[in-house]
Amino acid sequence: MPETYPIGRLELPPSLDLGAVMLAIDRIEALPAALRAALDGCADLDHPIREGAWSIRRLSHHVADAHLVAYVRTKRALCEDGPTVRSYDPEAWARTPDARLPVEPSLALLEGLHRRWVELLRGLGPAELERPWHVAGRTSTFALWRLPLTYAWHGDHHVAQVLRARAYYGV
Repeated sequence: MPETYPIGRLELPPSLDLGAVMLAIDRIEALPAALRAALDGCADLDHPIREGAWSIRRLSHHVADAHLVAYVRTKRALCEDGPTVRSYDPEAWARTPDARLPVEPSLALLEGLHRRWVELLRGLGPAELERPWHVAGRTSTFALWRLPLTYAWHGDHHVAQVLRARAYYGV
């Protein structure tokens, strides 16, 4: 059975690590092509990535949804003073009608979105990367630098899930 965390759980440094952020930006840049390659030739996009989990198709749409949210959070952290962002329910988003579409619209969205996000992130210095943001209902404050690290891991995590599912189930 494919594992839930094939690349391990997310681990963040305790403070800004510019080298780690730059590597994360490179991974964000590479994600659309990596996801496209992982999906190429998939015989059954509706096969779950593991028993009881989302299908490969829904997982692919989830990556686009989550990274769109992260991009907006990045922009808000840069353009507003300590914005409070709302959480979203990825399970509910995965049940909306657009999650039944072919994966191509989400891959195209990721390509354009990541091109812009990478350009934005590469233009930031330490002061911008330290800009705070909050999640409604939580007491913690987060620094912007956590977003590229989190979503670089997120993309790699889901690509690995797709690849492991395809190999395990032969799809």
